[in-house]
Amino acid sequence: MYDVIIIGAGFAGYTAAIYSVRYRLTTLVISKEPGGVIVNSREVENYPGFRRISGFELMKKFEEHAKSLGAELVVDEVVGIIKQAGSFKIETRQGETYEAKSAILALGTERRKLDIPGAKEYEGKGVHYCATCDAAFYKDKVVAVIGGGNSAAHSALLLSRFARKVYIIYRREKLRCEPLLYDKINATANIEIIYKTNLTEVKGSKFLEKVRLDNEYKGRKELELDGVFVEIGSIPNSSLAKELGVELTDKHEIVVDEHCRTNIKGVYAAGDVTNTVLRQGIVAAAQGAIAAASAYAFITGRHPSQAW
Repeated sequence: MYDVIIIGAGFAGYTAAIYSVRYRLTTLVISKEPGGVIVNSREVENYPGFRRISGFELMKKFEEHAKSLGAELVVDEVVGIIKQAGSFKIETRQGETYEAKSAILALGTERRKLDIPGAKEYEGKGVHYCATCDAAFYKDKVVAVIGGGNSAAHSALLLSRFARKVYIIYRREKLRCEPLLYDKINATANIEIIYKTNLTEVKGSKFLEKVRLDNEYKGRKELELDGVFVEIGSIPNSSLAKELGVELTDKHEIVVDEHCRTNIKGVYAAGDVTNTVLRQGIVAAAQGAIAAASAYAFITGRHPSQAW
């Protein structure tokens, strides 16, 4: 039996592992996609200590750090968490079963899909959810990024290096990305922003050829495109928590207190899956440290504020 099993291996999960091992807790991390969604980011420029680094490289450093201290990592998908007397049983997709005295849920989020006619049909055929993965396929093409946050801005800037033209199509009157990113977008000649507009349909034959808009753009409600990159936010991966009986918000976020405790004794949560006020890597990492401290306090019978 492990002292703690951490489900998820991103900023929160790896940091929780680093702190748990330093507390001398036997620690297992289980994740179907080590590194989480940040590994698809070509450049991370807001994590302290690294002026510019790829998401993949940053997460490899986290992984190496956790492993060097003694944390175990299993690449598998957790499909069930069962509360038992004094422990939790963790079941995985590959048929393995693990047991722990406590659990830290660092489940992260998943990308919100575009829910309009044609979007599912043309996924991978012009509709994409990862600019880092697929931008290079659109050299000298015309593409659009859907969304107005940081992820949309990063995707548009990356695509501008390959595509002939990049549209950012956003439903509001102003992008909500960081001012620095907004300035970079405005300084990039082949990026154009279309405000107060939504996509209503994706059309094509074998591959995507055009999209339909709910507002006219230059007198037309159709826009010819070779590709669409969707960056319309994410939703918490909280289904496992819900099945366990963990309290969720109406947005399906795991409810935690200042010690990252959930409503179930021995179960903690950290990172973007929680009701955090800011979804950033540094916040997730901080929550991972707090969750580990709380798990240590639970196992040793201390108050979380006296854990270290």
